[in-house]
Amino acid sequence: MRMVSWNVNGIRAAMKKDFAEALQHFSADIICLQETKAQDEQVCEALKPITGYQLFSNSAERKGYSGTAILSKAEPLSVQYDMGIDEHDQEGRVIAAEYNDFYVVTVYTPNSGSELKRLEYRQQWDADFLNYLKQLEESKPVIVCGDLNVAHRDIDLARPKPNYNKSAGYTQAEIDGLDNIIDAGYIDTFRFLYPEQIKYSWWSYRAGAREKNVGWRIDYFLVSKNLRENISGADILNDVTGSDHCPVQLDVKA
Repeated sequence: MRMVSWNVNGIRAAMKKDFAEALQHFSADIICLQETKAQDEQVCEALKPITGYQLFSNSAERKGYSGTAILSKAEPLSVQYDMGIDEHDQEGRVIAAEYNDFYVVTVYTPNSGSELKRLEYRQQWDADFLNYLKQLEESKPVIVCGDLNVAHRDIDLARPKPNYNKSAGYTQAEIDGLDNIIDAGYIDTFRFLYPEQIKYSWWSYRAGAREKNVGWRIDYFLVSKNLRENISGADILNDVTGSDHCPVQLDVKA
């Protein structure tokens, strides 16, 4: 089974580029999207040309902001939207699709913002999201993917020293949040297979960052530890354009 996760930075904009062609190339069974930036009916309309998938969308109350979606070839056993916490459930950031052997959770983690104004909220989100994953895991393993808005280690961003504790996405508080998920038994699938490989999944639109590969690895597939033996491949698809993020991929054995 192949899964792809992609922060598309606006699904309507992505569809005007090569999004449909990219999806054909992926040959993925499940495609998880973040930052759709559209209401549910607009996501449905934008993705009308995409066939062979069932669509599940979770939009923010604020129009043109945030939002997640899952495209699935197989019908999930169930689909849950949000975490059941009012403080977090206004921005369409979480969808969980249940399959026979696991849950697939797509998440668009809140950015701590300029001048780290939202860092305190982000820390609460990280704690509550981990609790949410633990609750799901009580019934079956979990595969969680998406834009986690944090680079985990120095190897995961091009310029760690000038960004550490100064830039959103590389503060110790955010690193601790991801550490807590890893410590709870989740495996960073790309780093599990490629401990030393340098690859990024997001680049600023400024100063030719992508051309210079001045990037960050902030998009992940994490899996419950009892799925360790099922991991058969992981990749970061740097060559796929159309967003400031590129897709990330996971292959799992049934």
